[in-house]
Amino acid sequence: MAKEKINETTNKKRKKQSRFISTFKRVFETVPAKTGGILLIFIIALCVLAPVFAGCDPNEMDMANALAKPSLQHLCGTDNLGRDQWARILYGGRYSLALGIIGSLFAAVGGTSLGVIAGYFGGQTENLIMRFCDVWSAIPGTLLCIVISTALGPGFFNTIIALSIGAVPNGARMTRGQILAERTKEYLEAAEAMNCSKVSIMFKHLLPNVISPTIVGTTMGIGATITQAATLSYIGLGVQPPTPEWGAMLSAGKSYVTSFPHLLLYPGIAIGLTTLAINLMGDGLRDALDPKLRK
Repeated sequence: MAKEKINETTNKKRKKQSRFISTFKRVFETVPAKTGGILLIFIIALCVLAPVFAGCDPNEMDMANALAKPSLQHLCGTDNLGRDQWARILYGGRYSLALGIIGSLFAAVGGTSLGVIAGYFGGQTENLIMRFCDVWSAIPGTLLCIVISTALGPGFFNTIIALSIGAVPNGARMTRGQILAERTKEYLEAAEAMNCSKVSIMFKHLLPNVISPTIVGTTMGIGATITQAATLSYIGLGVQPPTPEWGAMLSAGKSYVTSFPHLLLYPGIAIGLTTLAINLMGDGLRDALDPKLRK
């Protein structure tokens, strides 16, 4: 009996691994997804290994070379304080990527939890949660982020809170719709007949069957969250100087847009390429996880 249980456990693990590997392969079946994946890995590698590729401290000032144009010594030029723009872009990518990923994950957890509860219980609980989400989403996302950032004050963690709160209603609606389609399935009746707790039914039985759209939505939302974080930093409500962050770099360079456009050009390219890579990856992930879109 013990050997049979061990074999069953081993087989289950192998099936899960094979499913993961097959899904991973399907993500990169298309050229856009491959391009996005390679580009994203390249950007993340540059940011993670910033001390290796930067060549200097991002906050090191050299007033003798202030506002220097791109050259072999300074690949992306320097800012008004003589700080190397290439180094600041690499180190700034750490903050921008962290804001995008953590903010999207927090929003996904909050939105998914509300959607599961609303979809499973229905009735007054569903009406209360969804009407609250309607009011919540009536406020434009960027405006809501600005209001929350203003109330909490600027800073890295406060920016994450502002970014995640604004994206919760969309996740709640999407998850609730998926739950409604699953709520009448027989496996839920079997779970209830076995006296499984409501929490177990919601998060152990229901959620795994509707998680795919949430994963895709969260992935696609990372690029939008990075852009929104850059917007907050641009208007002075996000990550504060001298911390290098792409939006803060755009804000610092806006006064020199006509005479030294490289101060805005390179951080803007970094934001654009990262968002493009994430969206291409999200498209590939959607195609891999949605059976209707598989070839």
